[in-house]
Amino acid sequence: HTIESIGKIKIDSVKIVNDTMDVFVMQSIKTYSTYPSHCEGFYGYDYVYNTNLERTVTSYKYITNGLCTQGNYVGANQINFSPQKKGTYTFKFWNGGNNWITKTIVVE
Repeated sequence: HTIESIGKIKIDSVKIVNDTMDVFVMQSIKTYSTYPSHCEGFYGYDYVYNTNLERTVTSYKYITNGLCTQGNYVGANQINFSPQKKGTYTFKFWNGGNNWITKTIVVE
């Protein structure tokens, strides 16, 4: 199948195992999105450093031109976060329209 287009897909939920962590340690932040057919899948993230301690994350999907089976399925993906300095980090995950899921991680 050939990818025909790329578009935003809202992040339905976010799972952060540790909301407090040490500097220079890595943890995975999982995001979950619902895709409307099996011709769509995870393409990548737009991960933006807004300030030293604030990040916005938008998820993108690909759409292929193949024959598709309809029906929603949930896809899980992850971001590896490895902070280089201490502080309280704020993450905003795009949830459609002007809506965001906000999570914080304290780095000690």
